[in-house]
Amino acid sequence: MTLKRLFAVMALPVLVLFFSQAAYAQDKTVTGKVTDSKDGSGVPGVSVTAKGSRTGTQTGADGSFRITVASSVNTLVFSAIGFTTQEVSITGSEVNVSLVAATSGLSEVVVVGYGTARKKDLTGSVASVKAKDFNQGVFTAPDQLIQGKVAGVQIISNTGAPGGASTIRIRGISSIRSGNQPLFVVDGVPLSGGSAAPGLGTSIGDAPGDNPLNFINPNDIASIDVQKDASATAIYGSRGANGVIIITTKRGQTGAPKVEFSTSVGVNNLLRRLDVLTGDEYRKALQDYSQTGGNFGTSVDALDAVLRTSYNQNYNMAITGGNDNGRYRISTGYLNQEGIVKESGFKKYSASLTSSFKFLESKRLGVDFNVLTTHTATESAPISNNAGFQGSLIGAALQYNPTASLNWTTAQPINPALGATTINPLALLAAYDDIGNLTTVLASIAPSFKITNDLTYRMLYSVNYKRGERRAEIRNWINYQGVEGRGVAAISNNRSVDQQVTHTLNYIKAISSSFRLDALVGYEYLKYDFKGSGVRGTRFVDYPGIKYTDYLQNVPAADREIFSFADPLAELQSYFARATVNFRDKINFTVTVRRDGSSKFGVNNRYGTFPSAAASWNINDEEFLKNSRFINTLKLRVSWGRTGNQEFPTGASKRVVSIGQGVNQSTVNYPNPDVKWETNTLTNAGLDFAILDSRITGSLDYYTRKTTDALFQRNVTAPGPSDGRYWTNLPGSINNSGFEIALNGAIIRGRDLNWNMGVNLSFQKNELKDFVGTYETGTLNGQGSSGATVQRLASGYPLNVYYLRKFEGLDKATGQSIYTDDGNTLFYFGSPNPKTVVGFTTDLTYKKWSLVVNMNGAYGHYLYNETNMNVVPIGNLGTRNISKSLLGGGVKEALSNPIAPSSRFLEKGDYIKLANATISYRLGDVAKTFKGAVVSLTGQNLFVLTDFTGFDPEVNVDKNVNGVPSLGIEYIPYPRARTIQLSLTFSL
Repeated sequence: MTLKRLFAVMALPVLVLFFSQAAYAQDKTVTGKVTDSKDGSGVPGVSVTAKGSRTGTQTGADGSFRITVASSVNTLVFSAIGFTTQEVSITGSEVNVSLVAATSGLSEVVVVGYGTARKKDLTGSVASVKAKDFNQGVFTAPDQLIQGKVAGVQIISNTGAPGGASTIRIRGISSIRSGNQPLFVVDGVPLSGGSAAPGLGTSIGDAPGDNPLNFINPNDIASIDVQKDASATAIYGSRGANGVIIITTKRGQTGAPKVEFSTSVGVNNLLRRLDVLTGDEYRKALQDYSQTGGNFGTSVDALDAVLRTSYNQNYNMAITGGNDNGRYRISTGYLNQEGIVKESGFKKYSASLTSSFKFLESKRLGVDFNVLTTHTATESAPISNNAGFQGSLIGAALQYNPTASLNWTTAQPINPALGATTINPLALLAAYDDIGNLTTVLASIAPSFKITNDLTYRMLYSVNYKRGERRAEIRNWINYQGVEGRGVAAISNNRSVDQQVTHTLNYIKAISSSFRLDALVGYEYLKYDFKGSGVRGTRFVDYPGIKYTDYLQNVPAADREIFSFADPLAELQSYFARATVNFRDKINFTVTVRRDGSSKFGVNNRYGTFPSAAASWNINDEEFLKNSRFINTLKLRVSWGRTGNQEFPTGASKRVVSIGQGVNQSTVNYPNPDVKWETNTLTNAGLDFAILDSRITGSLDYYTRKTTDALFQRNVTAPGPSDGRYWTNLPGSINNSGFEIALNGAIIRGRDLNWNMGVNLSFQKNELKDFVGTYETGTLNGQGSSGATVQRLASGYPLNVYYLRKFEGLDKATGQSIYTDDGNTLFYFGSPNPKTVVGFTTDLTYKKWSLVVNMNGAYGHYLYNETNMNVVPIGNLGTRNISKSLLGGGVKEALSNPIAPSSRFLEKGDYIKLANATISYRLGDVAKTFKGAVVSLTGQNLFVLTDFTGFDPEVNVDKNVNGVPSLGIEYIPYPRARTIQLSLTFSL
């Protein structure tokens, strides 16, 4: 679609906003105040809506409101997060309401695709987490706010580095090659899921990626809604296969301008260590093995030498205000998080404006305008996913001989007696420099017009602009293979521009007292444009104090490389519709359909249709349960639907070439006009309930998900080129099923003392069926592991099942490893996919004091400890350090025992982690100026209970093979930090 056509599509429907209106019946104005039933205080931000229409307003800071409605309107609906929705008859010009806190949760308003809904009316599986329930602490991205909060959602931090990426799985893994991350939607804008931060491979390997959600300030988020089944996600069609997470930012509130301020400072240190020998233990091991060398007479801790106690600081300020005609919220934030590894850290500068305006005397014309802009600066340490035998920084520190001095100079970065390939970790820190800068702007404008009291048109246009630059170098004096005597430096720039145009018509009509219709139709167009360039050089003349990236032109032309790329444009055109019928406020039916056309697919299968159907029954409203003293809420939900997956490279169905110097070019992807959508078929049955005066609330869900036509990139077969690759759809299916439980209990309810507790459990199963052939992944790096893998895709097994030699112990006579069938046969072992994911939360409030504790964990899976295998094996003794776990057993392992991938390094990954705990004290109003002041102390990652011997069982180092993802492998990652943080919030 051309730019001219794009703006035509945008502009034509906007003309609808300015239709001349016929004379309407005389309106009336109603004023009043909304208070909290518990203490009589005004409740700000309450939505006040004329029943049967979209006319509405919000209460101000003191709970007061003013609304003009048609003379035919006789009922107002009051709804707010955390309170039961109430309908009140208009008996005069003033209406005052006292809201009661919602206990069952079914009266809460949640965000769904292209709209909102009462939880009572939902037919799909949707979990909503509000700001007051977020995890507390210092977070660079919003995904960690809900870790452990939602049943069926597993969130794994891939690295302990500040700003590092996360692995997010909703109801398991559904794809073997395409994306498995959920779709994120921010204020109605679907994100592309990628990052413009450049990735630079260096001589020490590829660095872990950053989190594409880093541009969002967690302090600006009002709620996060997780859509899990087809009834909730099918409205997003080809992008809803892995679930949808909708992020809604905070809005302005009516009333005089109000300033909200928060600040925190914290300290970070190492959570867990991987045990290697101390200097004295190393000397004893040398004696036990009759080694005459390797003792240099001192004792050092190289890991401690590269780690530090670091600090973080966070400041946020927002100004909010407005009236019935317009509301606004302006915010700004600054985060400075030092890493616990020296020479690493993350800084974020953010600002946002959200505003909403109403025009015309009838207030039928509205405009929402949002701008979010962020700049992040990341300083990265030399830590990689696939470092070779010399290791990256953490590997070098673990391997370092603990009896040798860490002193070094540029002329002699390592003691020659340690071997030319041994790396001094302090020298590596000094030799390496890596700075990344990323600027993000997310802007949207959404005009809307009430054509009639029942029919509303809305358009949304958004632009998401990202520009990243990264400068990395390694000095030429470090004794790293491929770097020593040469040096390496590179500058890379990426630019991403995503555009969206969405038109919707929403019809809400109470057909009769027992029949209500909520219908939505829409059109959407999205375009993603990504390109980049850079320069790389080697063989530098070293000028101390000047960065190589500041004089790349210094290197010989033959050692200088210029590169650029431009991904094919990715375009998505969609038509969608949804209808929800409510009968007597008891039974709801929802039907959704979306038809997507994507430029990513072959010309023969460009369009796909994704339908869903669902129903819910509020059983507690039936006569036989209306007067029940035991059951307060009972709701049954069922749904079926199909969603798609198009998260694979743009242009994958087309011929893609790599152009070299002159006329040289090679095909890196061959066309396949028949490649089609990867499709998920989902079913869900759920039960929501509240019993014992709503003291116990919860939900139960059973689901199945079957993925067919899996997208995969394969090698071209003869007579095609041996290195040619193309995308296709594989036979077979990926089957997921599971059962989810979410329970919340109000143990104590009182005026001064309240105690609540919640737990969520998800039991999940994953299996690859009718799959043809096998594919290897989970590549290993380091000593003796060239080309080795530990995971496989195979029919009849879970995705990423371990495929290894079976270790049977050490031979008592020789100290060598014993394997079944002498290691000639490989066996299938356990899965890295947890069978059970658990979250636990409890909050205790006494007068002005409160305590909140959140825990999360996973069980029934295995992790591969490649760090123990390749970094600190027994063969290191005499030159480098070894794992403490190798000594003191019943059999003495031989120093000559070769390294081999096997079940020896497969460990149970079960863990439970105290993710965060916060104790707070409400100071209240201070000196008549500072309102609602709260001081709190938060601990993050306080402890973890596990038998895993690595740094942290919450790990997922990227060890993919040709893009086939791995899972559950630890290889010298950036270690996780424990954080203690002091915070203060107040308003003016």
